[in-house]
Amino acid sequence: MTDVLDPTPPTTAGRVRELRHSRGWIFGTMLVSALLSLTASLVLSIEAITLAKDSEAVLGCDINAVISCATVANSWQAKLLGFPNAFLGLIAEPVVITIAVASLGGVRFPRWFMFSAQLVYLIGVVFAYWLFQQSLMEIGALCPWCMLVTISTTLVFASLLHFNIREDNLYLPRGVQRWAKEFVDADNDVIVIAAWLILLAALVVLKHGAALFA
Repeated sequence: MTDVLDPTPPTTAGRVRELRHSRGWIFGTMLVSALLSLTASLVLSIEAITLAKDSEAVLGCDINAVISCATVANSWQAKLLGFPNAFLGLIAEPVVITIAVASLGGVRFPRWFMFSAQLVYLIGVVFAYWLFQQSLMEIGALCPWCMLVTISTTLVFASLLHFNIREDNLYLPRGVQRWAKEFVDADNDVIVIAAWLILLAALVVLKHGAALFA
């Protein structure tokens, strides 16, 4: 009688990789990030109402000349569409939360739906980074809540992209799809996102330096 050997148990690194590529991890990350973004949007919306009543009001995150939510909120960029940008977060993030919760519960959305979600959220990411660029280079002040939205939006987009690449939801050419899947399977996207967030922090420090802590 031939003994049947158990397969070699996965290493710690292998288990971590399996976890990161699981639906639980991907949509869990999306859920937490979207909740953070929704919280920030809610705070920013309340602050926008406060400033609408009194444009000279001092907000809780008005720390110095550089870190000042009021300076950012009183700029035209903060009301690009004629109302506070934070209101868009109150509309968009509940949708992301719904998708994440439903997916964690086992719901599988159609390919066209996930592709559309990726495109719509791409617009959101572009908008968030335009606001970041304006705050950094034009307004000359930073809003901590806005920066939280930028970071959480990045994480939601990256998680959604990770899932859609692995599930072949983006209608990419076969060669591009194969390369993209190999890229995320090797966890290279984690390195890219980490490096990107470090770069953003470095840009803020290089721009304002010691004034951040004045």
